[in-house]
Amino acid sequence: MKAKESRRATRRAPSRAGDSVAPLGSLSVDEFMRRHWQRRPLLIRQAIPGLAPPLDPRQLVELAADDDVESRLVTRRRGRWALEHGPFEPEEVPALTRRDWTLLVQGVDLHVDAAHALLARFRFVPDARLDDLMISLAGDGGGVGPHVDSYDVFLLQAWGRRRWRIGPVRQPRLVEGLPLKILDGFEPDEEWTLEPGDMLYLPPGWGHDGIAHGPCMTCSIGFRAPSRQEFLSAFLAEAADAPGGPDPRFGDRGRAPATSPGRIPDDLAATLSAWARDWRPDPARVDEFAGRYLTEPKPSVWFESPAPMALERFVRAARKQGLRLDRRSRMAWRGAKLYLNGEAFSPDAAGRRLLRRFSDRHGLDAAELQAPAASAPVFGLLHQWHSAGWIRLGAAP
Repeated sequence: MKAKESRRATRRAPSRAGDSVAPLGSLSVDEFMRRHWQRRPLLIRQAIPGLAPPLDPRQLVELAADDDVESRLVTRRRGRWALEHGPFEPEEVPALTRRDWTLLVQGVDLHVDAAHALLARFRFVPDARLDDLMISLAGDGGGVGPHVDSYDVFLLQAWGRRRWRIGPVRQPRLVEGLPLKILDGFEPDEEWTLEPGDMLYLPPGWGHDGIAHGPCMTCSIGFRAPSRQEFLSAFLAEAADAPGGPDPRFGDRGRAPATSPGRIPDDLAATLSAWARDWRPDPARVDEFAGRYLTEPKPSVWFESPAPMALERFVRAARKQGLRLDRRSRMAWRGAKLYLNGEAFSPDAAGRRLLRRFSDRHGLDAAELQAPAASAPVFGLLHQWHSAGWIRLGAAP
């Protein structure tokens, strides 16, 4: 049975093209977070009226040829799915006149200022949860099949038209033997066709299937949702090098001769078990690791260091031009700690307030850098970050 066209969840956006507010239509951020975030889908007609795509199709195809860019090509021929990983030379990407193919380019915000600016419009969710902006380019009929994500996603139509079918998936089953994670027996209960500027929000666990109606381009704004296993695996791998606390060594003075040499002695097994059960990481250590973990750039990210600049010259330039965060950098703060690209810093109280503003706004203007809070220790940190390519001279866009 055909899924119904929903009007209940639809919101129409204000008519101001280029508005810098969150692209949530007539909903306030508070209302969206309370009623929809991680709860139920939302279709927003003309979320961004007059949206200009961050890249045109030719530019996106050229980006997919870069070794530092993660890209995939999904095709379907006679009902058979195929998946290839990039980089792709432009001639390897099908023409827009061909059917049933999709080019997926991950992390476009890391490489293109316009994509980075578009992603920044979703900073009503904390940066520690915001992941990246992926762009998919498809020929008519193109898609990746019905699937479900473990994270929230906004699907913003940038160019052309795409038909979305959605429905809750309580116990996902996958079609076996495919290179893609395609749902078996997906039963949508709602569907819409999105035009340029329309946007669909989906919480985790909602199945969705998007099919291009003619050539089209869709922006996917994805979010980070670490699992317990992912976080603990990373933390324990680091803690293994220096677990902290006392470091006793097993001893068994007075042991009787072994009658069954192959059996593990009870006292040895009990001691090792107790060491594991009684180990408790220091809370401050866990907290710091969490900050570093959540700001660690993706493995494909690398930074370009600028030409060497003496500290005194850097201070003069920053106080004249301002500073901005490099689009590839991840920055956050918690308590007295500040985190940048997987490293932790402990500025003094005055510097802490200034650097928190930097984290919240991704930039500091020239006047702020002339204030007393911009002390020598703070400028020492900023100079270090600039030398690493993590921040840039010039005002934030």
